[in-house]
Amino acid sequence: MKIDKNKTTGAIKDTKLDWYIIDATDSNLGRLSSKIVYLLMGKNNINYLPHNNTNISIIIINSKKIKVTGKKNKQKTYKRHSGRPGGLKIKPFNKLQEKQPNKIIEHAIKGMLPKNTLGKKIFKKLKVYSGNEHPHQSQKPVYLNIK
Repeated sequence: MKIDKNKTTGAIKDTKLDWYIIDATDSNLGRLSSKIVYLLMGKNNINYLPHNNTNISIIIINSKKIKVTGKKNKQKTYKRHSGRPGGLKIKPFNKLQEKQPNKIIEHAIKGMLPKNTLGKKIFKKLKVYSGNEHPHQSQKPVYLNIK
């Protein structure tokens, strides 16, 4: 029996689900999002494999207090299209932050995740709340200080 030493073996599955809570108050949008994606994909884990889904869920609170640098408050726009003629909707950053602050962080993080089914599964493990309260106290989330 010949053993192939060049074969990659899969990581050991951990059944424990880790919950982390991150406060987005006065954080920079891009820097915070990239650190969150790094955690969601499990790149901080020693058993990281790009095709594996991790057991990490992240709760983001105070999303309405996120900051951007420069003139992005007035210049950055978010576009969506209904698919119909004339269906393009454009909203500037400051209007979207007033009405739907969760969409800003979700949009930034979703753009950094893989564009496949694994990316969709990872994105479902992200929970964003505009206020200080969240309904996940029973999961006993650990507070992470990312600045």
